[in-house]
Amino acid sequence: MIRSLRSALPLVACFAAALTLAAQTVDTIDPALKAKIDRAAAGVLEQRGIPSASIAVVQHGQIVYTHAYGLAHIDPNEPATPEMRYSIGSISKQFTAAAILILQQEGKLSLNDPVGKYVPGLTRGDEVTIREILSHTSGYQDYWPEDYLMTPMMKPATAQYILDTWAKKPLDFEPGTEWQYSNTNFVIAGLIVEKVSGEKLMDFLEQHVFHPLEMKSVWNSDEDALTSTDATPYIRAALGPLRQAPKEGRGWMFAAGELAMTPHDLALWDISLIDRSILQPQSYDEMFTPVTLKDGKDSHYGLGVFVRSVDGHRMIEHSGEVTGFVAENIVLPDDGDAVVVLTNHMAGGAGEIALLIVGALTGAQQNPAEKQALAIYRGLQKGEIDRSLLAPNLNDYFDAQTMEDFKNSLGALGEPLSFHQVSESLRGGMTFRAFQIVYPTRRLELTTYTYPDGKLEQYLVEPMD
Repeated sequence: MIRSLRSALPLVACFAAALTLAAQTVDTIDPALKAKIDRAAAGVLEQRGIPSASIAVVQHGQIVYTHAYGLAHIDPNEPATPEMRYSIGSISKQFTAAAILILQQEGKLSLNDPVGKYVPGLTRGDEVTIREILSHTSGYQDYWPEDYLMTPMMKPATAQYILDTWAKKPLDFEPGTEWQYSNTNFVIAGLIVEKVSGEKLMDFLEQHVFHPLEMKSVWNSDEDALTSTDATPYIRAALGPLRQAPKEGRGWMFAAGELAMTPHDLALWDISLIDRSILQPQSYDEMFTPVTLKDGKDSHYGLGVFVRSVDGHRMIEHSGEVTGFVAENIVLPDDGDAVVVLTNHMAGGAGEIALLIVGALTGAQQNPAEKQALAIYRGLQKGEIDRSLLAPNLNDYFDAQTMEDFKNSLGALGEPLSFHQVSESLRGGMTFRAFQIVYPTRRLELTTYTYPDGKLEQYLVEPMD
């Protein structure tokens, strides 16, 4: 187990540790970019009723900004700070995958080995490979697909119990033929690490990852709940009040979601992914390469990470959720950028904040339809429109009263945080497009119809929330 610095160090060392944690507050970011990030984060918190979010931003391989918003505890109220830890949930999986890759580098196993070589008694363990469990293509059934904590999971369990209950069932599909997320896969992976290395998984990660990267805040929340000096997890039933979240029983999060840390320290890991500093080059290639299914389809998942793109930028991404915490981690390895967002509520929002920050970092390029739609929107906020763009029906629609309503209802909202197209299709001889307009506390939908000659037949704005 990785113990708290506060309890593990003598008084003098605790003072040094306090200085180290204070250094986790970083603010060297461009002020204009900082203002956009602060507006986005604070707005999503308000919109979704999230108590707090703590972020870290990496630019060009360096941490440039850490900041916490909102309340870490609501009774009594205590502001969140960058030094507080949050559970990162399934983002932990990429660390387990890294441990397997390190063992492969040392010649102690191969990704192509059958899992049954190390963990006996599993369904078709002589066929399912380590690569398939790390890429969620094994067929082993997920032991926790639900988004709430069930009563049985409040009691302690062992990794072997999880496997006996879920990994000895018939497979949900033939190995390698489908992609289906399953926490069970990583429990198997964690046991393989311990069997091959002869060490506890957390001890192995401390030696090979956390200590070399100086990730000093890491906490094994599977063994012990976070402390009173960390963020408190919250849940909400329907639209009811915030309530402190229950804790999973010991053993349920092993190798699949046990880690907690500060955003700063998760950003140190992200920098190591950008710099390729912990693993060998081939290991990063295997981690970041989406696994291809047997029918040739792209799974969009490597080893413990999703591999996607955002606005043309390659993105290594994973979210995380355990009871009362939701996290998002995005790395743009070709840009040298990364975004960490950790929240203490299960209402979501971490991914939304992270993508807004990524958009601010990359300066997402707009396509011609987005540019035109945004220009019209800005004009309508002022009560203006270029009628040469409008087909006769839409020209009639924008009469004096409609123009006044658009101006009065949209003008006060100001500049959107983001404005992007989400869909496009053909209908009635025209091109239909849908756009999402995001503000700090609300989202709008814009729909348009455009004739082949470029004239607009529709331009409607409606609330999404």
